[in-house]
Amino acid sequence: MAQRVLVVDDDRNIVRLVQSYLEQAGLMALVAYDGETAMHTIRRDRPDLIVLDLMLPGRDGWEITRWLRADPHLADIPVLMLTARVEDEDKIHGLELGADDYLTKPFNPLEMVARVKAILRRTRGLQSPHILESGGLRLDLDQYTLTRAGQPVDLTRTEFAILKALMAQPNTAFTREELVEKALGYAYDGLERTLDSHIKNLRKKIEDDPGAPRYIETVFGVGYRFREEAL
Repeated sequence: MAQRVLVVDDDRNIVRLVQSYLEQAGLMALVAYDGETAMHTIRRDRPDLIVLDLMLPGRDGWEITRWLRADPHLADIPVLMLTARVEDEDKIHGLELGADDYLTKPFNPLEMVARVKAILRRTRGLQSPHILESGGLRLDLDQYTLTRAGQPVDLTRTEFAILKALMAQPNTAFTREELVEKALGYAYDGLERTLDSHIKNLRKKIEDDPGAPRYIETVFGVGYRFREEAL
């Protein structure tokens, strides 16, 4: 499957240009035009690299980079910063925050693609795997598939997102609100109200005994957690 690059810039012409060159190079381009959308996309899709403009409406590139590097489950996603600033101290500050490289606007899109590919080569094998496995469950984040003891299990996209969020942080208790935010990347009251139903359906599909679950545990007074030591 093609590696996924998230392009974040409020200039739609730049986004279209970068997207076109990335796709011509055999990469899959995801797009976002503001900081909030970028953060939601990062949580939901976990791209292989982010091309990130510094000057964004709402949450800017500095804030997104700080947030990204502070999250242990997202911190290894490489960042190529785009900036209209030419001051050395801004570039140094970006690198100190955790950017892997930077380009100053205007830039040659062929150079941008070359830098993206170079970063991906350097970081290949260092990023978290796109497959989560535990207790006979195998969740493939690229193919959007789940197998249990080698047998395919059909999940809805919402069920997949919930299970992904739980398996990515095993033995961590989530409140319902936190689990919705982690799974979808945004607060959705409708889903939070029906989360118990989604968990019930998940248990029917993956548990030997849904009434006595060994994978998805209820943490009374809190919410849910995935038990990694399940056998």
